[in-house]
Amino acid sequence: MSHPNIHAKSSARKFGGKMEDYLAIHDWFDDSKSHMADMRHRALKHHSAGIYEAERVFGNSIINSDGKEVFVRYIGEQHVLEDWFENMEMQKWMQSRDMRIHKANKAKDKLPKSMNDKIKEI
Repeated sequence: MSHPNIHAKSSARKFGGKMEDYLAIHDWFDDSKSHMADMRHRALKHHSAGIYEAERVFGNSIINSDGKEVFVRYIGEQHVLEDWFENMEMQKWMQSRDMRIHKANKAKDKLPKSMNDKIKEI
């Protein structure tokens, strides 16, 4: 999917109501396109933290035009799943397979030399 209107129509099919009931939420998820007009914008809100932030912005649920309560988390999950599984390739760092992460975790107590030097200055 590529446009908030398409996501909103999908929400209306899935949860009932009209696309207008969902458009503000889908616009919010995609507003980062104004800064990065390509797939990289998804790194800012298209994940669990973004979904929970949407709850803080829009509340735990909305009432659609059919009078049905729909959880904002479900709308956010739908948006993210539609975008991520369309054409987003998982990178090693996303799967916690990046060796830099493992090395950093093993060396928890070791600070980089530059930080050690700064600490000595204090």
